[in-house]
Amino acid sequence: MAVHGYGAALMEASPFAIPSRKLTMWLFIISDAVTFGALLFGYGYLRTASPDWPAPFKFNPSILNVMIMTFVLVTSSLTMLGAVDSAKAGDKAKAGRFLWSTILLGVIFAGLHIREWFGLIDEGVRLFQNPWGSPLFGATFFSITGLHLLHVVSGVVAIAVVARKFARGSLTAGHVEATGLYWHFVDLVWMFVVPLIYLLNLSR
Repeated sequence: MAVHGYGAALMEASPFAIPSRKLTMWLFIISDAVTFGALLFGYGYLRTASPDWPAPFKFNPSILNVMIMTFVLVTSSLTMLGAVDSAKAGDKAKAGRFLWSTILLGVIFAGLHIREWFGLIDEGVRLFQNPWGSPLFGATFFSITGLHLLHVVSGVVAIAVVARKFARGSLTAGHVEATGLYWHFVDLVWMFVVPLIYLLNLSR
């Protein structure tokens, strides 16, 4: 038993000042931030270099939809904070409620995003085609928002797994905290996507 406990302690050990799982999550977030940064930089360059870049969001309710999506995602960050605090305090029931609330908000965000996609597709937006100007708009828009949506869906699945296992006692508050770091990163990325992809395309 003592040997087993020593082995578990070694697995938790880290050469740095934070646990290994938290360090791993931070390294993942940094690498993922570079990916999103490159995509957003490329989008900004193409938008500036294209004289006929479209401004589609003044023609449809997408801008209202994105404001609702932003509110939902910011709220989900607050519920995740509640989950982490409750988990650290040892209140599994309260942490579970916050985690499942975060999951629900993530699902709502994904549903609103998919509805927006279908609305733009109905207006004629395709990967390399749209009725308003540069055909590259569709490719960049769907690539960036699609990658973010993939992160949201992945986060929802991860939180659901953590919520179930934390409730059963097979995961610790540290796992909830590491998952929370990922979710906050997803929310932070959205704060860059909204002004660059949506607000700057209200007019041209």
